[in-house]
Amino acid sequence: MMYEQIQQQQQQQQQMMNRVDRRKVMGERRKAIEEEEVDLSGMSLETIPNPSLNLAAICKLNLSNNDLQMIPESLTARMLNLVVLDVHSNQLKSLPNSIGCLSKLKALNVSCNLLVSLPRTIENCRSLEELNVNFNKLSRLPDTIGFELVNLKKLSVNSNKLEFLPMSTSYITSLKILDARLNNLRSLPEDLENLINLEVLNVSQNFQYLETLPYSIGLLLSLVELDVSYNKITTLPDSMGCLRKLQKLSVEGNPLVSPPMEVVERGVHFVKEYLSEKMNAGHKSPTKKKSWVGKLVKYGTFSGRIGSRKDREGFDVTPDHYASFDGLASPACSGKSPKHTWNRSIEGLASPRYLRIFSPGRLFSSKNLS
Repeated sequence: MMYEQIQQQQQQQQQMMNRVDRRKVMGERRKAIEEEEVDLSGMSLETIPNPSLNLAAICKLNLSNNDLQMIPESLTARMLNLVVLDVHSNQLKSLPNSIGCLSKLKALNVSCNLLVSLPRTIENCRSLEELNVNFNKLSRLPDTIGFELVNLKKLSVNSNKLEFLPMSTSYITSLKILDARLNNLRSLPEDLENLINLEVLNVSQNFQYLETLPYSIGLLLSLVELDVSYNKITTLPDSMGCLRKLQKLSVEGNPLVSPPMEVVERGVHFVKEYLSEKMNAGHKSPTKKKSWVGKLVKYGTFSGRIGSRKDREGFDVTPDHYASFDGLASPACSGKSPKHTWNRSIEGLASPRYLRIFSPGRLFSSKNLS
């Protein structure tokens, strides 16, 4: 009797286990359907075949290493759950505007194609974390791309024909890797300090085009690797002395003057120390700024006295006007002058009659500078 009860309990437990296994298998199958992966790479495709499965179920699509010249608008418009799209190494000359429908897309690889531009609708792919457009023919990126792709962590645009990176690039605060080597970059965005998470920056091999780096590059406090090799850079910004996390610095192939090569050869630590000391020295003995009045005197626009009318090259300067200039250029304007004297001087200078006297063309004309 006892034996039968034990056997019955074992059978019940086995049935329960079978039910759990069935549910697990069904769950895995459902998940596989929901996360369908389609690999059509390396099949020499010239067009994309009509898939037999539901396009909305595809989460990963690999069309790389084919001969595709276009992606149909209708295809991307229906792949609403796509997370990864890989179309590298094809013959694509453009991307469909409907790519902006891929709101869940996290990784896009369109490298090694013939793209001359990216559709502005790509800015709607706000889940995008990795964008690879290496080895194309891009001459520019969408102007506002950085304002929209707020989750982008890796941006690879190397081996293109870019002359500038959009100003908005410096506002991708989640960006960790920026690779813009082998382009025609003339400059970098000024507000790089907004890239608070940037760890790797590569702008090497822009050769004769890139001559300077912005001061803000020294404010990339998370930067670990910086490659500016093979450009035309003569001076590294002093602010780079503040890059505490910087471990790898490549500057070879530049006509560097500051820091000198003997410092560079000693390693990144000595470069940072050199730039830091140079920056501190500049703060300790700042150059005294000359007042604009002093510049006017230096270039002969006025020296406290106006002189003859011939010196003013035909300007109608009367004795009353002299009083206005004398009031400004005299020691009485140091703060001890009576209030009415100062007001009189300012009013005299603000008069429309003198606007031409202080025009840039007159102040810095070749006659005055000689």
